[in-house]
Amino acid sequence: MTEEGRKTFHHIMPLQIRFNDIDKFGHVNNTIYFQFYDTAKTDYFARVCGNVDWERVAIIVVKIEAEFLLQIKANTHIAARTRVIKIGHKSFHLEQELIDTDTEAVLSRCLSIMVLFDLDKQQAIPFPEAWRKAISDYDEIEKSLTS
Repeated sequence: MTEEGRKTFHHIMPLQIRFNDIDKFGHVNNTIYFQFYDTAKTDYFARVCGNVDWERVAIIVVKIEAEFLLQIKANTHIAARTRVIKIGHKSFHLEQELIDTDTEAVLSRCLSIMVLFDLDKQQAIPFPEAWRKAISDYDEIEKSLTS
């Protein structure tokens, strides 16, 4: 999905596998992976961008793709890694991985293209400069990837 080894992930969030995440085949159902990714991206923005007014601003997924590389079983210890890899005028590209924390094996990868959305006006909005700076500094994004 991205150039291997380009940058490291600074945001890593341990995740708990719940009883109802496991399907009859004994592994985490693939639909649950997106819940893990959502949990991690919410934590990412709370940590990196600070006081976001979620009553007024939304982050909307306009494209998402996932690769399921290895099974996640009930006893697997997992974490989600999250980073922004490109920031545009109104959109950004978010890369995430689920990893086995015992082996560091990448279990799944996800790439999302997302836009900022004004809930009152019901339209996409420009990326706030404060967010752009906070994310660029946090994820060490090159200047050429933030326009």
